[in-house]
Amino acid sequence: MQPEAATRPLVLVHGLLDTPRLFSRLERRLEGQHRSVFSPHLPHRFGAIPLRKLAQQLDGLIQERWGPKTPIDLLGFSMGGVIARTWLQELGGAKRTHRFISVGSPHQGTFTAQCLPGWLFAGLADMKRGSPLLCSLNRDYAELQAVECLSFFCYWDLMVCPGWQAVLPIGKSTAVPVWTHQQLMSHPKSLDLLIESLLVD
Repeated sequence: MQPEAATRPLVLVHGLLDTPRLFSRLERRLEGQHRSVFSPHLPHRFGAIPLRKLAQQLDGLIQERWGPKTPIDLLGFSMGGVIARTWLQELGGAKRTHRFISVGSPHQGTFTAQCLPGWLFAGLADMKRGSPLLCSLNRDYAELQAVECLSFFCYWDLMVCPGWQAVLPIGKSTAVPVWTHQQLMSHPKSLDLLIESLLVD
């Protein structure tokens, strides 16, 4: 049986050019909820590290902290959502994850990464539209069926373009009334929606 949301550990996965400090406002809003929050730092070397390698690092950090079986909730922002999804689908993470919240993540790719050379920026190339990684994840996502999946996106997102495609292939999707990519993790309206989703049992 899954533990209640108030006690289920929460893992927060940051995106490109971010650090765990990205989640400071969200974490302050969660204070007093009696749940463990873990925001690991995944060095991506400006997008040079392949996302599968970052997913392997995430797997090691989660297992080091809670072992192989403790049920968790997972939130990924931007590139972090694709890293988290790779962990869920390819590294067995879906077996222990109750809820996955994707925030502004390019699950269908983004045109902003399209012209970047893969030999130099392997991680960024993984986010190109039609990349081998995204095609693999979108071709067979049966593992996600056991996870409650939620997607939040911004219509006017210039980092994940087009913004309305920053959604998972299953689960509920919500357009957030903000103007920029970063506001998805900083604007009070967005934080209100995320907190509401995180606290539901």
